[in-house]
Amino acid sequence: MKVSIPFTADVLRLDYAAEIDRLCAWMHETVFRNLRKKGVVLGLSGGIDSSVCAALCVRALGPDKVFGIMMPEHDSEDDSLSLGEHLAEHLGIETAVENISGMLEGAGCYRRRDEAIRQVVPTYGPGCKMKIVLPNLLTEGGYRLFSVVVQTPEGEQIKKRLPLAAYQTIVAATNFKQRCRKMMEYFHGDRLNYAVIGTPNRLEYDQGFFVKQGDGAADLKPIAHLYKTQVYALAEALDVPEIIRQRPPTTDTYSLPQSQEEFYFAVPYDVLDLCLYGKNHNIPAEVVAPAAKLTAEHVELVYGDIDAKRKATRYLHLAPQVAEEFPELI
Repeated sequence: MKVSIPFTADVLRLDYAAEIDRLCAWMHETVFRNLRKKGVVLGLSGGIDSSVCAALCVRALGPDKVFGIMMPEHDSEDDSLSLGEHLAEHLGIETAVENISGMLEGAGCYRRRDEAIRQVVPTYGPGCKMKIVLPNLLTEGGYRLFSVVVQTPEGEQIKKRLPLAAYQTIVAATNFKQRCRKMMEYFHGDRLNYAVIGTPNRLEYDQGFFVKQGDGAADLKPIAHLYKTQVYALAEALDVPEIIRQRPPTTDTYSLPQSQEEFYFAVPYDVLDLCLYGKNHNIPAEVVAPAAKLTAEHVELVYGDIDAKRKATRYLHLAPQVAEEFPELI
């Protein structure tokens, strides 16, 4: 008789000690043998993903082979720099602080963004803060259209639906931030003959939550196969400081505090982890629903959103397209 095994959050559980050993062996081989580099550089944001990557790098290569870079700018959260420095001290790695505000001003990042915002909120100006948000997939439904939230110096919040042109301009302008940061990482990588680490987890990698030639650029991506829940568990196994493990996932892109959920994923990461696992393993929505604490209809909505994001962001994963392939270079 066939016994049905309930679908629970335990499907994401790993042998974390074995996973750390496996990843460290892979990183050591990849950096020193395959890429023929002397070490690695990575950006430190004070977030869980970059912190886990840094801890893995230290475990795999040694602290003297890891170089961390903090890259604040005008809109960075107040604790991003301090948490990055705290992690670096905890791991015993060398670091640099590269404030990229001047680069962004020179590229017109803030000016272009602000001009687009004023198309929708004409009073937006000095002293105002902002973010862009999506409606909650499960509670608001309907069309998934972005809005801009502006907070005045007096604390009043204004929320307006974004026309497509204004939305695309705001995103295009803020993408300068990820691209400038990656440019700085590759400067230090070239200077030291180090490889550059990418820090996306599986949700970000699968769902296209990265900027092409920005945070999507890297020589190796150690945690791209790990669900966010697994990254948090790995952080504990690697003794990442608790203050970082308890920090909610943020975008650290706009001047108002913003979760990744309201900016892109539209559902909490632990729920999306289970739905993405279910989607990847062809598990029916009604089986996933109890573990995710959703209705089957809501899981189907998430499944549909996963497909839509994969389709919309497929180009992010593509290499530059050429008219003829070069097998001798592969």
